[in-house]
Amino acid sequence: MNLPEHGANPHRLYKQAGQNRPADIIDFSENIHPFGPPVFVKQQWPEFLGLLTAYPDPEAEPFRSAAAQYHGVDKAQLAAGNGAAEIFTWLARRYRNKRVLLVEPGFSEYRSTLSAEGAQIMEIDLRENEWKLNREQVKSKIEGCAAFYVCNPHNPTGRLIGIDELADIAELCRGVCELVVDEAFIDFVGEQASFVAWMKNYPHVIVVRSMTKMYALAGLRLGYVIADPAVILQLTEGAAHWNVNSLAAAAGARCFSEAIYRTQVIEGASNEREKMEDFLTETGCVFIPSAANFLCFQLPDPSDSDQFFSAMLAKGIVLRHTYSFKGMDGKWFRIGMKSAAAMEKLRKEMREWMAN
Repeated sequence: MNLPEHGANPHRLYKQAGQNRPADIIDFSENIHPFGPPVFVKQQWPEFLGLLTAYPDPEAEPFRSAAAQYHGVDKAQLAAGNGAAEIFTWLARRYRNKRVLLVEPGFSEYRSTLSAEGAQIMEIDLRENEWKLNREQVKSKIEGCAAFYVCNPHNPTGRLIGIDELADIAELCRGVCELVVDEAFIDFVGEQASFVAWMKNYPHVIVVRSMTKMYALAGLRLGYVIADPAVILQLTEGAAHWNVNSLAAAAGARCFSEAIYRTQVIEGASNEREKMEDFLTETGCVFIPSAANFLCFQLPDPSDSDQFFSAMLAKGIVLRHTYSFKGMDGKWFRIGMKSAAAMEKLRKEMREWMAN
């Protein structure tokens, strides 16, 4: 099938799949939770509108200071970007024409941004160890690399690498290469699982964070990177001026104080994920244990995958295909956790399809 590389574009997906789009759809292909942004965004919208007539702060204030305070790091260790996607373009430029080790399957932006800069891509295949990162694989492949990219929790499987295990990987990389840790989904586990607090002992580690997933601010485009101050200066050299807009900087700064909101989102996503895991077990589907707000699963008979995907589209159920995840080859599906009603709708349609 000719399908978009990413999720979250259902209109494009239906067009490329050659199917008519139903009037009502539920998009499980993107990982934005169903609770919406924190309530203050709506309440303070008139104030945010007042920011539109002035240029943004060139250093993304007040967001940069708020993020540094939240993580207990110096402001010089942190830079904000137009989404984490922009930061990955900075990193790709840093590793231009160098060798970089990736985990596959993985987020396609790593490979596409690095390839655009002429990087030589090396791979670790997660299928070789039941979708788990293997220490010996890392040790055998990082020699001669400029960087090793790790996503934690991993996208698309949702598997979490424990802090001790990640510290062990950081030790393997010490004196060999930089370790880039993409923590786009770490908010769904909690800050205790983040590597940021450990970074003072590992100056070769670079952590990338996103405000998109936890705070449902995908349209504002806001991400940030934490690293040694010298690395931050090198990454941002040549970055676009005013790359973070005023609305994103103001709303993003306020988000860090939303502790109750974060707890509610984590609990909601976890509850729906557990119910979905029970359903998948009951129906004979295979799934990969996830710590994030999404699940990867496979039908009892993977050869039915294309037919199932098309049938769900016809019902207004948009799943994340895995043709763009190397090694998954469309035989797996990733679903973001949505409202209880939406998740029940998915289970209903799956039950009916499997009964035929």
